[in-house]
Amino acid sequence: MRILITGAAGFIGSHLSEYFLYETEHEVVGVDGFIREELHSIGTRNMATFLNHPRFRLIKANMLELDWAETLKGIDVVYHLGGIPGVRSSWGTSFEYYVSSNILVTQQLLEACRSASITKFIFASTSSVYGEKFGKVAEDAELKPLSPYGVTKQTGEQLCRVYRINDGVPAIVLRFFTVYGPRQRSDMAFHRFIRQLLTGETVTVYGDGTQTRDFTYIRDCIEGTAAVALQPGMIGETINIGGKERASVNDVIQTLERLTGLQAKIRYSGTTRGEPKHTWADISKARRLLGYEPAVTLEEGLSWELHDLKKLYGSSSNFGFK
Repeated sequence: MRILITGAAGFIGSHLSEYFLYETEHEVVGVDGFIREELHSIGTRNMATFLNHPRFRLIKANMLELDWAETLKGIDVVYHLGGIPGVRSSWGTSFEYYVSSNILVTQQLLEACRSASITKFIFASTSSVYGEKFGKVAEDAELKPLSPYGVTKQTGEQLCRVYRINDGVPAIVLRFFTVYGPRQRSDMAFHRFIRQLLTGETVTVYGDGTQTRDFTYIRDCIEGTAAVALQPGMIGETINIGGKERASVNDVIQTLERLTGLQAKIRYSGTTRGEPKHTWADISKARRLLGYEPAVTLEEGLSWELHDLKKLYGSSSNFGFK
Protein backbone atom coordinates (compact mmCIF):
# COMPACT_ATOMS: atom_id res chain seq x y z
CA MET A 1 0.00 0.00 0.00
CA ARG A 2 1.24 3.48 -0.85
CA ILE A 3 0.23 6.14 1.67
CA LEU A 4 0.37 9.89 1.11
CA ILE A 5 0.74 12.04 4.23
CA THR A 6 0.42 15.81 4.01
CA GLY A 7 2.23 17.70 6.76
CA ALA A 8 4.79 14.90 6.94
CA ALA A 9 7.43 17.12 8.55
CA GLY A 10 5.11 18.19 11.34
CA PHE A 11 4.53 16.78 14.81
CA ILE A 12 1.88 14.15 14.11
CA GLY A 13 2.80 13.68 10.45
CA SER A 14 6.41 12.76 11.17
CA HIS A 15 5.42 10.21 13.80
CA LEU A 16 2.80 8.70 11.49
CA SER A 17 5.32 8.46 8.63
CA GLU A 18 7.81 6.81 10.94
CA TYR A 19 5.20 4.32 12.14
CA PHE A 20 4.28 3.13 8.66
CA LEU A 21 7.91 2.89 7.57
CA TYR A 22 9.26 1.00 10.57
CA GLU A 23 6.27 -1.01 11.75
CA THR A 24 4.68 -1.96 8.43
CA GLU A 25 5.89 -2.69 4.89
CA HIS A 26 3.96 0.17 3.29
CA GLU A 27 5.41 3.02 1.25
CA VAL A 28 5.02 6.63 2.34
CA VAL A 29 4.94 9.74 0.17
CA GLY A 30 5.32 12.79 2.41
CA VAL A 31 4.13 16.22 1.32
CA ASP A 32 5.09 19.37 3.20
CA GLY A 33 5.31 23.00 2.23
CA PHE A 34 7.32 24.04 5.32
CA ILE A 35 5.05 27.08 5.46
CA ARG A 36 5.76 27.93 9.09
CA GLU A 37 9.14 29.53 9.78
CA GLU A 38 9.78 27.04 12.55
CA LEU A 39 9.61 24.11 10.16
CA HIS A 40 12.63 25.32 8.22
CA SER A 41 14.73 24.45 11.26
CA ILE A 42 12.82 21.56 12.81
CA GLY A 43 11.60 19.73 9.71
CA THR A 44 14.85 17.84 9.23
CA ARG A 45 14.97 16.96 12.91
CA ASN A 46 11.44 15.60 12.80
CA MET A 47 12.24 13.45 9.78
CA ALA A 48 15.76 12.44 10.79
CA THR A 49 14.86 8.80 11.42
CA PHE A 50 13.20 8.24 8.05
CA LEU A 51 14.17 10.97 5.57
CA ASN A 52 16.52 8.57 3.76
CA HIS A 53 14.38 5.47 4.23
CA PRO A 54 14.10 3.52 0.94
CA ARG A 55 10.29 3.43 1.16
CA PHE A 56 9.93 7.17 1.80
CA ARG A 57 9.72 10.00 -0.72
CA LEU A 58 9.39 13.67 0.22
CA ILE A 59 7.61 16.21 -1.95
CA LYS A 60 8.50 19.70 -0.76
CA ALA A 61 5.97 22.07 -2.27
CA ASN A 62 3.35 24.69 -1.55
CA MET A 63 0.22 22.57 -1.40
CA LEU A 64 -1.85 25.32 -3.04
CA GLU A 65 0.37 25.08 -6.11
CA LEU A 66 0.86 21.31 -6.24
CA ASP A 67 -0.40 19.23 -9.17
CA TRP A 68 -2.52 16.95 -7.04
CA ALA A 69 -3.70 14.81 -9.95
CA GLU A 70 -0.11 13.85 -10.67
CA THR A 71 0.80 13.51 -6.99
CA LEU A 72 -2.08 11.11 -6.31
CA LYS A 73 -1.11 8.65 -9.04
CA GLY A 74 -0.49 5.25 -7.46
CA ILE A 75 -1.66 6.42 -4.01
CA ASP A 76 -3.96 4.12 -2.06
CA VAL A 77 -4.61 6.09 1.15
CA VAL A 78 -4.40 9.83 1.88
CA TYR A 79 -3.82 11.25 5.34
CA HIS A 80 -4.47 14.99 5.21
CA LEU A 81 -2.63 16.32 8.27
CA GLY A 82 -1.19 19.44 6.66
CA GLY A 83 -2.41 22.88 7.65
CA ILE A 84 -1.88 25.66 10.17
CA PRO A 85 -2.64 24.68 13.78
CA GLY A 86 -3.17 26.81 16.85
CA VAL A 87 -6.07 28.68 18.42
CA ARG A 88 -4.45 31.87 19.74
CA SER A 89 -2.73 32.80 16.49
CA SER A 90 -5.84 32.33 14.33
CA TRP A 91 -7.40 35.71 15.09
CA GLY A 92 -7.03 38.98 13.18
CA THR A 93 -5.09 39.24 9.94
CA SER A 94 -3.56 35.78 10.42
CA PHE A 95 -6.92 34.23 9.60
CA GLU A 96 -6.31 34.49 5.87
CA TYR A 97 -3.41 32.04 6.21
CA TYR A 98 -5.65 29.60 8.07
CA VAL A 99 -8.23 29.89 5.30
CA SER A 100 -5.61 29.18 2.63
CA SER A 101 -3.94 26.28 4.40
CA ASN A 102 -6.88 24.66 6.19
CA ILE A 103 -9.75 25.26 3.79
CA LEU A 104 -8.51 25.97 0.26
CA VAL A 105 -5.86 23.23 0.29
CA THR A 106 -8.38 20.74 1.65
CA GLN A 107 -10.87 21.62 -1.10
CA GLN A 108 -8.25 21.32 -3.83
CA LEU A 109 -7.05 17.97 -2.53
CA LEU A 110 -10.60 16.62 -2.25
CA GLU A 111 -11.35 17.83 -5.77
CA ALA A 112 -8.35 15.88 -7.07
CA CYS A 113 -9.43 12.81 -5.09
CA ARG A 114 -12.66 12.67 -7.10
CA SER A 115 -10.68 11.21 -10.00
CA ALA A 116 -8.08 9.30 -7.99
CA SER A 117 -8.17 5.60 -7.15
CA ILE A 118 -7.80 6.01 -3.40
CA THR A 119 -9.50 3.73 -0.89
CA LYS A 120 -9.50 6.18 2.05
CA PHE A 121 -9.15 9.91 2.63
CA ILE A 122 -8.44 10.53 6.32
CA PHE A 123 -8.83 14.11 7.50
CA ALA A 124 -7.20 15.36 10.69
CA SER A 125 -9.62 17.51 12.65
CA THR A 126 -9.56 18.67 16.24
CA SER A 127 -11.51 18.78 19.49
CA SER A 128 -11.66 22.55 18.90
CA VAL A 129 -14.68 22.01 16.66
CA TYR A 130 -16.80 21.09 19.69
CA GLY A 131 -16.40 24.34 21.61
CA GLU A 132 -17.39 24.37 25.29
CA LYS A 133 -18.88 21.07 26.43
CA PHE A 134 -19.44 19.45 29.81
CA GLY A 135 -18.58 15.84 30.50
CA LYS A 136 -17.48 13.37 27.86
CA VAL A 137 -18.19 14.53 24.34
CA ALA A 138 -19.23 12.08 21.64
CA GLU A 139 -18.88 12.55 17.90
CA ASP A 140 -22.55 13.41 17.42
CA ALA A 141 -22.37 16.46 19.70
CA GLU A 142 -23.30 19.84 18.22
CA LEU A 143 -20.29 21.68 16.84
CA LYS A 144 -19.75 25.18 18.24
CA PRO A 145 -16.10 26.16 17.77
CA LEU A 146 -14.86 29.12 19.80
CA SER A 147 -11.97 30.17 17.55
CA PRO A 148 -11.29 30.95 13.89
CA TYR A 149 -8.98 27.90 13.86
CA GLY A 150 -11.85 25.67 14.98
CA VAL A 151 -14.06 27.17 12.29
CA THR A 152 -11.53 26.27 9.57
CA LYS A 153 -11.31 22.69 10.79
CA GLN A 154 -15.10 22.39 10.96
CA THR A 155 -15.21 23.68 7.39
CA GLY A 156 -12.68 21.03 6.39
CA GLU A 157 -14.93 18.39 7.90
CA GLN A 158 -17.92 19.69 5.96
CA LEU A 159 -15.90 19.66 2.73
CA CYS A 160 -15.09 16.01 3.39
CA ARG A 161 -18.80 15.32 3.88
CA VAL A 162 -19.98 17.01 0.69
CA TYR A 163 -17.26 15.40 -1.45
CA ARG A 164 -18.11 12.01 0.04
CA ILE A 165 -21.85 12.40 -0.53
CA ASN A 166 -21.65 13.93 -4.00
CA ASP A 167 -18.52 12.38 -5.47
CA GLY A 168 -17.85 9.24 -3.45
CA VAL A 169 -14.55 10.43 -1.98
CA PRO A 170 -13.97 7.83 0.79
CA ALA A 171 -13.56 10.36 3.60
CA ILE A 172 -13.06 9.66 7.29
CA VAL A 173 -12.64 12.35 9.95
CA LEU A 174 -10.48 12.03 13.07
CA ARG A 175 -10.79 14.55 15.89
CA PHE A 176 -7.59 14.77 17.93
CA PHE A 177 -7.62 15.83 21.58
CA THR A 178 -4.53 17.77 22.76
CA VAL A 179 -1.76 15.56 21.43
CA TYR A 180 1.65 15.89 23.12
CA GLY A 181 5.03 14.21 23.19
CA PRO A 182 8.44 14.37 21.47
CA ARG A 183 8.60 16.75 18.45
CA GLN A 184 5.76 18.87 19.80
CA ARG A 185 5.77 22.39 18.36
CA SER A 186 7.62 24.98 20.41
CA ASP A 187 4.49 27.13 20.80
CA MET A 188 2.53 24.31 22.45
CA ALA A 189 2.09 24.41 26.20
CA PHE A 190 4.05 21.35 27.31
CA HIS A 191 7.03 22.27 25.14
CA ARG A 192 7.00 25.82 26.50
CA PHE A 193 6.62 24.67 30.10
CA ILE A 194 9.53 22.23 29.86
CA ARG A 195 11.82 24.71 28.10
CA GLN A 196 11.03 27.46 30.59
CA LEU A 197 11.49 25.12 33.53
CA LEU A 198 14.83 23.76 32.29
CA THR A 199 16.21 27.23 31.52
CA GLY A 200 15.01 28.81 34.77
CA GLU A 201 12.60 31.14 33.00
CA THR A 202 9.19 32.01 34.35
CA VAL A 203 6.58 29.48 33.26
CA THR A 204 3.83 31.41 31.54
CA VAL A 205 0.31 30.01 31.92
CA TYR A 206 -2.63 31.41 29.99
CA GLY A 207 -5.68 31.67 32.21
CA ASP A 208 -5.64 30.40 35.79
CA GLY A 209 -4.33 26.90 35.07
CA THR A 210 -7.48 25.13 36.25
CA GLN A 211 -8.59 24.35 32.70
CA THR A 212 -8.50 20.61 32.01
CA ARG A 213 -7.67 18.70 28.86
CA ASP A 214 -7.91 15.16 27.60
CA PHE A 215 -4.17 14.83 26.93
CA THR A 216 -3.27 12.28 24.25
CA TYR A 217 0.27 10.93 24.05
CA ILE A 218 1.65 10.89 20.50
CA ARG A 219 2.25 7.14 20.40
CA ASP A 220 -1.36 6.41 21.38
CA CYS A 221 -2.58 8.93 18.83
CA ILE A 222 -0.50 7.34 16.06
CA GLU A 223 -1.66 3.81 16.79
CA GLY A 224 -5.29 4.90 16.56
CA THR A 225 -4.64 6.99 13.47
CA ALA A 226 -2.74 4.26 11.64
CA ALA A 227 -5.45 1.72 12.43
CA VAL A 228 -7.89 3.68 10.26
CA ALA A 229 -5.88 2.79 7.16
CA LEU A 230 -4.96 -0.71 8.26
CA GLN A 231 -8.48 -1.88 9.11
CA PRO A 232 -11.40 -2.22 6.66
CA GLY A 233 -14.44 0.03 6.41
CA MET A 234 -15.17 3.22 8.37
CA ILE A 235 -15.91 5.39 5.33
CA GLY A 236 -18.06 8.31 6.42
CA GLU A 237 -17.23 7.92 10.10
CA THR A 238 -16.06 10.66 12.46
CA ILE A 239 -13.93 9.33 15.31
CA ASN A 240 -12.51 10.91 18.47
CA ILE A 241 -8.87 10.14 19.28
CA GLY A 242 -8.40 10.99 22.97
CA GLY A 243 -5.99 10.09 25.73
CA LYS A 244 -5.71 7.93 28.79
CA GLU A 245 -5.76 10.70 31.36
CA ARG A 246 -7.32 14.11 31.91
CA ALA A 247 -5.62 16.73 34.04
CA SER A 248 -5.48 20.46 34.64
CA VAL A 249 -2.66 22.67 33.40
CA ASN A 250 -1.61 23.17 37.03
CA ASP A 251 -1.45 19.38 37.45
CA VAL A 252 0.87 19.19 34.45
CA ILE A 253 3.26 21.75 35.90
CA GLN A 254 3.33 19.93 39.23
CA THR A 255 4.15 16.69 37.43
CA LEU A 256 6.98 18.38 35.54
CA GLU A 257 8.33 19.77 38.81
CA ARG A 258 8.35 16.26 40.22
CA LEU A 259 10.05 14.80 37.14
CA THR A 260 12.75 17.48 36.97
CA GLY A 261 13.22 18.19 40.66
CA LEU A 262 12.89 21.90 39.82
CA GLN A 263 10.53 24.49 41.24
CA ALA A 264 8.57 26.40 38.61
CA LYS A 265 8.22 30.16 38.78
CA ILE A 266 4.70 30.58 37.44
CA ARG A 267 3.13 33.68 35.96
CA TYR A 268 -0.56 33.51 35.12
CA SER A 269 -1.09 35.78 32.16
CA GLY A 270 -3.62 36.68 29.52
CA THR A 271 -6.75 34.75 28.73
CA THR A 272 -7.76 31.49 27.12
CA ARG A 273 -9.64 33.30 24.37
CA GLY A 274 -11.08 30.85 21.89
CA GLU A 275 -10.38 27.80 24.05
CA PRO A 276 -12.89 25.75 26.03
CA LYS A 277 -12.46 25.42 29.78
CA HIS A 278 -12.53 21.63 29.60
CA THR A 279 -12.21 18.85 27.03
CA TRP A 280 -12.97 15.18 27.50
CA ALA A 281 -13.24 12.68 24.67
CA ASP A 282 -15.73 9.86 24.52
CA ILE A 283 -13.54 7.27 22.75
CA SER A 284 -16.07 4.43 22.77
CA LYS A 285 -16.40 4.58 18.98
CA ALA A 286 -12.62 4.41 18.54
CA ARG A 287 -12.54 1.40 20.86
CA ARG A 288 -15.28 -0.31 18.89
CA LEU A 289 -14.08 0.45 15.37
CA LEU A 290 -10.30 0.58 15.83
CA GLY A 291 -9.59 -1.46 18.93
CA TYR A 292 -8.13 1.79 20.23
CA GLU A 293 -6.99 1.81 23.85
CA PRO A 294 -4.64 4.61 24.94
CA ALA A 295 -2.00 3.19 27.24
CA VAL A 296 0.42 5.98 28.17
CA THR A 297 -0.19 7.85 31.43
CA LEU A 298 0.39 11.58 31.60
CA GLU A 299 3.46 11.18 33.80
CA GLU A 300 4.97 8.61 31.44
CA GLY A 301 4.30 10.76 28.41
CA LEU A 302 5.70 13.89 30.02
CA SER A 303 8.86 12.01 30.97
CA TRP A 304 9.41 11.06 27.32
CA GLU A 305 8.84 14.60 26.12
CA LEU A 306 11.16 15.91 28.83
CA HIS A 307 13.81 13.43 27.69
CA ASP A 308 13.47 14.58 24.08
CA LEU A 309 13.64 18.29 24.90
CA LYS A 310 16.67 17.84 27.12
CA LYS A 311 18.41 16.51 24.04
CA LEU A 312 17.06 19.29 21.83
CA TYR A 313 18.21 22.07 24.13
CA GLY A 314 21.35 20.24 25.23
CA SER A 315 24.43 19.14 23.33
CA SER A 316 23.11 15.98 21.68
CA SER A 317 22.35 16.03 17.97
CA ASN A 318 20.42 12.79 18.04
CA PHE A 319 16.84 13.99 17.94
CA GLY A 320 15.18 10.73 16.95
CA PHE A 321 12.60 9.08 19.15
CA LYS A 322 11.53 5.48 19.00
